[in-house]
Amino acid sequence: MMPSSSCSSTSSAFLLSLFLLLSVPILFLFAPRLLPPKTLPSIPSSDETSDLALFRRAILASNSSSASATSLRLPHRRPPKIAFLFLTNTPLHFAPLWERFFHNQSHLFNVYVHADPSLKPPLPPSFSSPSFAGRFIPSKPTQRASPTLISAARRLLAFALLDDPSNAYFALVSQTCIPLHSFDFAYRSLFSRPRRSYIEIVADDPGLYTRYIARGDDVMLPEVPFDRFRVGSQFFALTRKHAVMVVRDRRLWKKFRMPCLRKMRDSCYPEEHYFPTLLDMQDPNGCTGYTLTRVNWTDSVEGHPHMYKPEDVRPELIWELRKSNSSYSYLFARKFAPECLNPLMQIADSVILKD
Repeated sequence: MMPSSSCSSTSSAFLLSLFLLLSVPILFLFAPRLLPPKTLPSIPSSDETSDLALFRRAILASNSSSASATSLRLPHRRPPKIAFLFLTNTPLHFAPLWERFFHNQSHLFNVYVHADPSLKPPLPPSFSSPSFAGRFIPSKPTQRASPTLISAARRLLAFALLDDPSNAYFALVSQTCIPLHSFDFAYRSLFSRPRRSYIEIVADDPGLYTRYIARGDDVMLPEVPFDRFRVGSQFFALTRKHAVMVVRDRRLWKKFRMPCLRKMRDSCYPEEHYFPTLLDMQDPNGCTGYTLTRVNWTDSVEGHPHMYKPEDVRPELIWELRKSNSSYSYLFARKFAPECLNPLMQIADSVILKD
């Protein structure tokens, strides 16, 4: 006869084994909810659905306006316009300076603002701004290290395409951007040359491969092989043809909309890759390969470029920021701290807007 202690230990071992066996499927079921996700947050499906409907309307409207112009066989009666696309998550502190820049040019431009929904108020208090009034589009939250910044820019392009068929250039700027020249100078610079998009496209950046695998080793394949992956400033001036191309895209977007891995957060800058990669793959000859927005990366911190302070603002800074390594002149510059508004306004007429 077996001792009672031996029976008890055998029974305990059996119960422990049974418990462990039953725990395995429970762990598989609940582990994803208990452990932190491996990827950063993705875009909500509801945002994607509403954007897709907006993009379809923009594409149809662009096709319709192009067909009408072709059938009439007449030159466009209205002058072409620049659509200024403001993408912001803080108040538009430099609206007074932009208002001075836009003065008496309402027939040559349109303004569209995508302000983060949490932003209240988006304009400086007690400031009346005819150029910005009523120009805020329905927006959705944006955040760094996510494709939401791409979505916001595409949203701005779609609204601008729908709003006015005269919009011929689409210039994306941020709340920290300022103009470096008068409106007349910027307008002539864009329309006195053959129509091409001003977007930075770089193929040999040292950190390119690390950014390429930010979503996983082979996630971008087959649509985007590494040798076609590009990087460049998010701030561009696109032709209408390329604005439609960006809004129409589905093939590359299904890759770039995927969230980055959490461990790759420091290499996750989707907005700096989607636009240059798409346009370089679809129409490289239609792009200049450089941006018209000057930025200073000499002392960047955590992916942020140099921020100019009020004591930096002087005529010599504006003159220096205009210079490029080629024959063209920069039209805009960033990043300027909000406190720079007063010193910038003091030199607006005598320096910034004087060509």
